[in-house]
Amino acid sequence: MTEMSKIDTKSLLADVTAFIWAEGAMLDAREYDEWLDLWTDDGLYIMPIGDTVDFQNSVNLCYDNAKMRKDRIGRFHQGFSISSAPPALTVRTLSRFRIEGTEGDLVTVTCAEHVIEDKFGRQRTWAGNIAYTLKSTEGGFKLHQKIIRLLNSDGMLNSFSYLF
Repeated sequence: MTEMSKIDTKSLLADVTAFIWAEGAMLDAREYDEWLDLWTDDGLYIMPIGDTVDFQNSVNLCYDNAKMRKDRIGRFHQGFSISSAPPALTVRTLSRFRIEGTEGDLVTVTCAEHVIEDKFGRQRTWAGNIAYTLKSTEGGFKLHQKIIRLLNSDGMLNSFSYLF
């Protein structure tokens, strides 16, 4: 990744932050079909277990290409998954945005995420670090890669009926 000037970084940080906040609001509203439209055709949604960086050759909580993302959303809509009936309500907070670099039309940005899940009258809290690779297009940013590293991904986890 290349180094950017402070002026470019400040403007870019505002733009990527607005995009990521909008994506988070979309996920909390369960606007999953619209969320699918945010992705590049070759984009990957990844939730690794532990601190691996070799996602293709490791067991992951999620390693979704376009087909797998669409299939996952289909299960959410159809209620075929025990974890999605009924769907959980979520409220997420995204913070600590940091531009890690740019290369061509790609921007890498990291942030922290807290998700509060409400289901069956109980609330659970999840926290993680996210690394986004966003592709700049004429129509705005597209998600090219999203890596969510839950703090306890290698510990005991429950099923999720939503996306991070």
